[in-house]
Amino acid sequence: MFPINLDLTRLSVALVGNGQPTLNRLQQLDGDGAKYVTVYSEDPIPELARQAGDRLHRYLPNSADVNAASIMFIVDLGEEKSAELAAIAKAVGTISNVEDVKEYCDFFSPARVQRGDLMITVSTNGHSPRLAGRIRRAIDKWLEPNWSDRLTALSAEREKWKANGANMQQLLEKTDEYIDRRGWLP
Repeated sequence: MFPINLDLTRLSVALVGNGQPTLNRLQQLDGDGAKYVTVYSEDPIPELARQAGDRLHRYLPNSADVNAASIMFIVDLGEEKSAELAAIAKAVGTISNVEDVKEYCDFFSPARVQRGDLMITVSTNGHSPRLAGRIRRAIDKWLEPNWSDRLTALSAEREKWKANGANMQQLLEKTDEYIDRRGWLP
């Protein structure tokens, strides 16, 4: 597996499903600032229809719809429909995730803790989402809210160092010194 963070303000997302898990994923995508989300649902729960608004298509996506998406999330559809959509995605080159069905996934959504732009993710590569979630909760308790402010301050210092001509090695050393002086990490 190769970990990456995707900028969903720039990529088109297809979300396919009908129930509460689909609504949960849509709320997460919306909360993360995804701009180009299309929801496909044959029988959406009322809350999903409300949240999706004019982004909702009341049918399952065809190959052209899947091809138009950069990334596709398939949630709570059942194995047969999920397998069919995952195969279409593979055929047209759209990366896809079938929630909790590892063999159909091109990627996995990690459990995460976020403080502003600081994001820590935990993944088991689909082997145990529950374990990843429990580790995430432990990190969430440890990672104080002020880490967002710490990152903002460190980023400002780093920009000053770069403006003053620091090379990569110097940036690394100055960053370590900054963190160590403040006792942020053991």
